[in-house]
Amino acid sequence: MSATMKAVQLHEFGGPEVLRYEDVAVPDIAEDQVLVRVHAVGVNPPDWYLRDGYRMLPPEWQPALHFPVIPGTDISGEVAAVGAAVRDFQVGDAVFGMVRFPSYGDSAAYAEYVAAPAGDLARKPAGIDHLHAAAAPMAALTAYQFLIDLGHDVANPLQPGKHQPVPLAGKTVLINGAAGGVGHLALQLAKLHGATVIAVASGGHQAFLRGLGADRFIDYTKGALADAVDGVDLVLDTVGGAAATRFLPLIKRGGALFPVFPLGFDGADEAARLGVTVSATQVRSNGAQLAVLGELMEAGKLQVAIDSRFALQDAAAAHARAANGHIRGKIVLTVLAE
Repeated sequence: MSATMKAVQLHEFGGPEVLRYEDVAVPDIAEDQVLVRVHAVGVNPPDWYLRDGYRMLPPEWQPALHFPVIPGTDISGEVAAVGAAVRDFQVGDAVFGMVRFPSYGDSAAYAEYVAAPAGDLARKPAGIDHLHAAAAPMAALTAYQFLIDLGHDVANPLQPGKHQPVPLAGKTVLINGAAGGVGHLALQLAKLHGATVIAVASGGHQAFLRGLGADRFIDYTKGALADAVDGVDLVLDTVGGAAATRFLPLIKRGGALFPVFPLGFDGADEAARLGVTVSATQVRSNGAQLAVLGELMEAGKLQVAIDSRFALQDAAAAHARAANGHIRGKIVLTVLAE
């Protein structure tokens, strides 16, 4: 194996143009890590938050980073080496995972090789190619940890108490941004757990979301949501932010609003008046949960949609695609040809 590899790095913050494709050293692995020869990389919002210098975070939350930085967390590939303490994987295993998240600049997935904690990985489903496997981890784990099982006891940086998923069987769940990475997977997980799902997206996504099992579709461009729906049990708002307050009147007393991006939400008083619980969490790497999700993918019960694919050296074009919005599923970088 060569001592160097190709990777995409940042030497400064800025737009997609600051992503540089260049030679770097192949990472060393610790005793609890594996070295993954990467076939594909999933592109996620934290990747462009990092590239932009986390300007969307409050100043006190902005992490200190040291250039150069390799962005990215989601990978699928083949184990090239294992640390001395690793027992669950061996050289040649096909694996996928979300690496060291949240870690703010230490994940380093936009590369030909990634040093990954073994506990962050799961075996890639045999019937799923690396492209779709790489697209899954962050989006699927976000949907799973918000809706099904938090899976950890780490203190919640977003609120005083622990996030608590709610039982979904027999409930009506509205998913805003249902065509996006988290949204289209959350839709399927909610259906698998017995919910009636209302999908909110722009009109061009209706057939796609109906095909994934949405019971109702609402085109948010055609009028106010309050004129189309009320009395839902749970809203998962994959967009979040200050605009999430508009969902509160749609939720029945005793229901819940889960904004995936809760920063800027200012509706706590209104939520209390309406009897609505507002809760969020920070998605975290979890190989065991990913193994469960992989089984669903293998069984055809959880489908991952690909919006577009780009070669690793074209990461800037992938970020430009993300900036254009209206993404259906996930954007993926290819490192080795399938």
